[in-house]
Amino acid sequence: MKAASSAGKTTLMDAVLSFFPEEEKLKYSAMTGQSLYYLGTTSLRHKILAIVEEAGAKKATYALKLLQSERELTIASTGKDPNTGRLVAQEYRVEGPVVIFLATTAINLDEELQNRCLILSVDDSSTQTTLIHSHQREKRTLAGMIAREVQREILALLCNVQRLLSPIEVINPFAPSLTFQNGRTRNRRDHEKYLTLIDSIALLHQHQRPHHEQTIGDRRIEYIEVTLEDIALANQLASEVLSRSLDELPPQTRLLLELLHKLAASKQESTKKPSIFTRKEARDATGWSLSQISVHLRRLVDYEYLALRYGHMGHPFLYELLGSGQTPRSTAQLGLIDVEQLRKAHAYATEVTGLEPRVSGGDKEEAVTPNPFEKNILSRGSRTQAATMRETISYAIVS
Repeated sequence: MKAASSAGKTTLMDAVLSFFPEEEKLKYSAMTGQSLYYLGTTSLRHKILAIVEEAGAKKATYALKLLQSERELTIASTGKDPNTGRLVAQEYRVEGPVVIFLATTAINLDEELQNRCLILSVDDSSTQTTLIHSHQREKRTLAGMIAREVQREILALLCNVQRLLSPIEVINPFAPSLTFQNGRTRNRRDHEKYLTLIDSIALLHQHQRPHHEQTIGDRRIEYIEVTLEDIALANQLASEVLSRSLDELPPQTRLLLELLHKLAASKQESTKKPSIFTRKEARDATGWSLSQISVHLRRLVDYEYLALRYGHMGHPFLYELLGSGQTPRSTAQLGLIDVEQLRKAHAYATEVTGLEPRVSGGDKEEAVTPNPFEKNILSRGSRTQAATMRETISYAIVS
């Protein structure tokens, strides 16, 4: 997660982490280069590893990259044999997979680590600041105290819901029909992120889906299937998240470029060269600090979105915008197939083969019977609690 200083990165990180049970997350301020290798074999398996600042994990970057790609870490180290006292080689192993959550103010990150992650940013707009101020004031009122208590109950409910999830295979019958951008080598990893996002959404609905079984040899494997609704939600999320990760400009640099084009548009009537501006004009128009402006302007010049026209001792720096004012927030196109095309294609295939589609949300009415998910809840409370928990899960996923 990238954002400027004081933008609220840590607050946002803590808010996200509060959605997960305490036993499923580890949070550190910093990590040494060798610490990951000695955490224990299963200490990180299926956990969230959060590091408050990326600068605190610089020495552990190599281990983090390996843990993401290889899903395990192994190291051979020397230690004393307790019986003989002689130095012997000892092997340490840490198993994954693990979710790595980092926050940083740096604009340049290790490229190998970056293309293994999803890049998010914090809204720096004045509108968002106004909303934050309003919320900070609201927290001091009686209504704010009540809201905190209600929030605590909802978070406890969501954590308990996640404890009811169990490991199960996810099958995507629509996978052969899906599409994704293939222009760059890193798209191989990003495509896997997209498919994993779809699987994750389906997994969260495991108690609302029929469970199927497949016999392979002597084993019976239980699985659930991805639906078109899962793919539609994944497409919506991917367009907001993956497209930013594929953009050649970091989110904050892209935002500055948009603001500069707005500055040029506002100067259109007052000057013959609206695309020429100084650093001071950029600071006044954006409200950003000089250090922020300098870093992002330098990157825009490197990528030839701007040209440095003038600037030396005793004279202001002059920049010129290159290209048109059409600067979408993300220029990366994912090339995802429209869900309605999938719906039509699979409806046709069903009609030809005469098979019944197994996609949720059909027109057939089914008798309402408690599924295993509800049975677990009903053993602890009323059916009303089960309905409330189900609605809460759906709201959390959609939100």
